[in-house]
Amino acid sequence: MRRLSLFFAFICFLQIFAAPARAQENPPIGGVVSPPGAMIFYIARGAAGACGNNCSEWIAAEGTVQWDSHKRFLALLDRLGDRKPPVMLNLKGESSLHVSASIGRLIRSRGLDVSAAATRVKDCTGVDEAACAALKRGGQPLDATLDGSAVTCNFDCVLMLAGGVNRTLPSTAQVVLSGTSIRNRLGPKVPGEQVEGLQSHFNEQYRLYLTQMGVSTQIVDIVERNTDTKRAVRLKPEDWLKMRIVTAISL
Repeated sequence: MRRLSLFFAFICFLQIFAAPARAQENPPIGGVVSPPGAMIFYIARGAAGACGNNCSEWIAAEGTVQWDSHKRFLALLDRLGDRKPPVMLNLKGESSLHVSASIGRLIRSRGLDVSAAATRVKDCTGVDEAACAALKRGGQPLDATLDGSAVTCNFDCVLMLAGGVNRTLPSTAQVVLSGTSIRNRLGPKVPGEQVEGLQSHFNEQYRLYLTQMGVSTQIVDIVERNTDTKRAVRLKPEDWLKMRIVTAISL
């Protein structure tokens, strides 16, 4: 029993990552413990129909999912009350997969829809990244447009997307499943002899999560193979539908 307790105490400090879709760009979101590019959530609004039928307001989720990103998301949801704007994902860098799944669970529990696109904030035009990030942290809705022209969705994105009641991606998007890696967020390297067992543990958790979300666990099988072979697989739009990654493909 003591060995089991120590095991679960140990994995609390671990993060499992997918290979990044894009390079990290954003500055720190504030505080000495906030790493560069940590995910930020804010409300954006555009013209009528900007985010779908009868939709002009959305939750922008952009950056790298870190160990505490689900807490930031929950804080925003609490401020929204009963409102249910869709979530627009724009992931960057190597995101924590188990926290991505936690955010997916929050999305499902609130009955939100999810898609992926870059949010282009009007007032960020002509200012540097730090000033733009400060605007997004201000707590006020920001005038913006959505840009879905260069969407890439890796395993971290798929886990968050899976939480959506309705899940869409533009037909031009790329869904790329690569392998994963395990790191200790406190610094010490994870012993090699423990990595395989931990990979299996986390993969079973993702299979359970995807099953609960109504998404095919074949996704985890692909990621598991790619971890061993160090390869990446690009899924076709028909695969997105077959595996129930999306409920529809947008134009």
